[in-house]
Amino acid sequence: MSAPNERESEKVESKPAKAGDPSRGLQQRIRQQEILAELGVSALQGASLDQLLTDTVRLTAQGLDAEFCKVLELLPSENQFLVRAGVGWSRGVVGVAKVGADLDSPAGYALRSGQPVISNHLEKETRFRTPELLRQHGVRRAMNVILQGDGKPYGILEVDSRSPTEFVEQDIAFLQGAANLLGMAIEREREERKLRAALARNEALLKEMNHRVKNSLSIVGSMLRLQANDAGDEQVSELLNEASHRVDAIAKAHDQLSRGSDVECMDVGKYIEALCHDLDESVAQCDMRTEIDEGIVIATDRAVSTALIVNEFIANAAKYAYESQSGIISVKVARQGSENFIVSVRDEGAGMPDDVDPRNRKGLGMRIVASFTRQLSATIEMKKHDPGTEFIVSIPLRAPC
Repeated sequence: MSAPNERESEKVESKPAKAGDPSRGLQQRIRQQEILAELGVSALQGASLDQLLTDTVRLTAQGLDAEFCKVLELLPSENQFLVRAGVGWSRGVVGVAKVGADLDSPAGYALRSGQPVISNHLEKETRFRTPELLRQHGVRRAMNVILQGDGKPYGILEVDSRSPTEFVEQDIAFLQGAANLLGMAIEREREERKLRAALARNEALLKEMNHRVKNSLSIVGSMLRLQANDAGDEQVSELLNEASHRVDAIAKAHDQLSRGSDVECMDVGKYIEALCHDLDESVAQCDMRTEIDEGIVIATDRAVSTALIVNEFIANAAKYAYESQSGIISVKVARQGSENFIVSVRDEGAGMPDDVDPRNRKGLGMRIVASFTRQLSATIEMKKHDPGTEFIVSIPLRAPC
């Protein structure tokens, strides 16, 4: 964690207490309760840990009329505390200075004893030594409480002062209250960090899984093409090649997923454009052209169904429109109003006879198209051009992805 912005030059105005002035003591307790409420609201509103550290040391010093306050973060491997946040200290202390976590300091004594520590006369202390940092700043008294976080000590919240006014037991209650609020924020921040790490790991695993599925499907597609080449039967070879194209279309979806940050949704235009680029190599006699609107993001399973429909129409165009001759196949993906998008596949071949509607054919390809059309709640329109034929599929966008 990065150190919060230093307020090292900021001084907390200290007002010496007047003996026998009960009204001032009452006002101070009221102010302390207000400070705890302010810190609690800040923590509940999700302020960053750095901001809470900075606010805590500033407001805690105010609540105790002290010149100095600091959060000491425990560094177990070094058996030291780092001055993680502070107010009133000279430049170069916050985020840099360290204090021993053993009996060399009031903070170390509090940590080892497990109890709050009040020392109103550091120069007379026998329980621990006064750290050089406190000597350099003329500190005469100190008060420490343990700062818990994630079930174990995060460190110490310490208030220091030069003034002769003594800390009392009620001050410990306020200091511990501030430490408890800060401790809850520390625990929340650590839990959020764990959740973010777990989420990042899951995303990485999903990407890796999609990458491996893509590779496996690519191998299956290659095997089908090899088998088609060795089939010795033109019709069988054709069926195997068509199957390989369907497998490749699904593999391309997993390839897109492994490259993106979202596994549930996909830009259907980009996906179909990538699919057409691959098909351009497999239907070498045809010139594949695409006109794509990007930003049409739909659920992944719907994108795959859409791509498989496009794959079948391209296969039919290459097979029937040109009959192994060269020609152009145009694929378009575009928005259609606010609730639908369209996918069209057009050829410039001889066109369909007037008495033939390929949508009524019982071949496997058209059965696949019909099945996915029903799944998508889509409609298909066939347009005859001069020359060629165009199939237009209108698909509901459904809920935004």
